[in-house]
Amino acid sequence: MFRGQDQLQITFKLYAGLAHYLPSGSENNAIEVELLDGQSILTLTQRYHVPLDQVHLVLLNGVYQDATARAERVLQDGDTVAIWPAVAGG
Repeated sequence: MFRGQDQLQITFKLYAGLAHYLPSGSENNAIEVELLDGQSILTLTQRYHVPLDQVHLVLLNGVYQDATARAERVLQDGDTVAIWPAVAGG
């Protein structure tokens, strides 16, 4: 599919109990996603119906993103967003 100037492609990764929110066709907990320019991590999670109360650790290109950054940071072409839920155990 042709990507115009107003579209970008990112890699979206969900781990552990969140992985089932990825659409079919995902491999190794990841999928390539096309977005319109100007979208945030929050927009991405809403698009795939990932419950925000289950989102614990968010990395953008390997760098931790707090709640403010998740809502405000605009994604760029080639970015990788990785999300983990809280992990319980002993």
